[in-house]
Amino acid sequence: MEPPPRPEEGVVSWNVGTACNYRCSYCTQRDKKDRTRQAEETDRFLEAFARLPGRWEVKLSGGEPFTHPDLDRIVAGLAALGMRVSVVTNFSSPRERLESFVRAARGRVGVFSASLHLGYVPGAAAVEAFAAKARWLGALLLETADPAVPRPGLCVTTVATREALPRLPALARLIRSEGLAFKVQPEKQDGRVVAYTPAGRALLLELGGHNLLGEIDHRYRGRPCWSGSRAFILDDEGKAFRCYPARRARRDSLGNLLDPSFTLRDGPTPCAYESCHCSVPIARGMMSRTPEEARHALQDV
Repeated sequence: MEPPPRPEEGVVSWNVGTACNYRCSYCTQRDKKDRTRQAEETDRFLEAFARLPGRWEVKLSGGEPFTHPDLDRIVAGLAALGMRVSVVTNFSSPRERLESFVRAARGRVGVFSASLHLGYVPGAAAVEAFAAKARWLGALLLETADPAVPRPGLCVTTVATREALPRLPALARLIRSEGLAFKVQPEKQDGRVVAYTPAGRALLLELGGHNLLGEIDHRYRGRPCWSGSRAFILDDEGKAFRCYPARRARRDSLGNLLDPSFTLRDGPTPCAYESCHCSVPIARGMMSRTPEEARHALQDV
C-alpha cells in the first residue's frame, strides 16, 4: 500500500509516569518493579516540545496521569505552545480535579478517554455514576472549547476481559444512551490478544472491535506508517520510540526528547511488528486504510 500524505498534525503519546492508584490484572504495566515514577523537569519537557516541528497533539497517559503532581502546569504549558492535549485516565479523580485539568488546557482538549475499569466500578449504581460524571465532563469540554481548534472528543472505554465480556452489550447500551461514545479494547497478556472463543470474538466485533475500528488484533506488518516521523511514544524519562510495539521490543529508539539534538525520521517507513498494540496510527491517518478499515475508522481514538 502507498503511504498517506504527510499528516498535518503529529501525535506524541506521552506516558507521564508509572504511578497509578489502580492495580488491574490486565494492565500492560502491572509487572513494572517501580510503579511510583513521575516525569520530572517539567520546564525541560516543555522546552523540548517547543522544538518539535509543526502542529502536535500530546496524548497523556501513564500509569494514571492524574496522579502527577505537576499535571496542570504541564497541560497549561502544552496549551500555551499551541498543542492539543488529550488524556487517557481511569476517571477516578473528583470533578474539581477534572475541571482544573480542563481549565488548564484553555479550550485545547483533544480527546478525553475515560477508562471504565469494572473491578473498581462495581455494580449498576457505580456505573451509572461514572456515566453521569462523563456526561457532565462532556458538557464542560464543549462549554470551554476553543472554536479555532477541532471539537473535543469524549469517549468511555473498557477492556473486554473474558470475564466481563457478557456484561458489555448492556453496558454499551447504557453509555450510549447518555450520548457518549463507548469503545472496547481487547484484553492482552504478554503483548498478545488473549484467546477469545469464536462467540467472544463475534461479540467483540458486534461492539465495534478495538476502539470501533472493526478489528480485534491490528496486523499491519509491511504497511508504510508515519510513526517515528509524525507520531512517537515518549516515557517519563524522555526516551522516545517509534510506536508502542517498538517500545515493548526495545527497538526503533528515536533517542531522548530532552536532548536538543533529538530528531525525528524524515517520512513513513514500513511497520516491522506483528501486531499494533494501539489504534493511534490507523485512526490518526498515519497509514493508508483498506476500504473496510475506512468504513470503521474514527478520528477520536
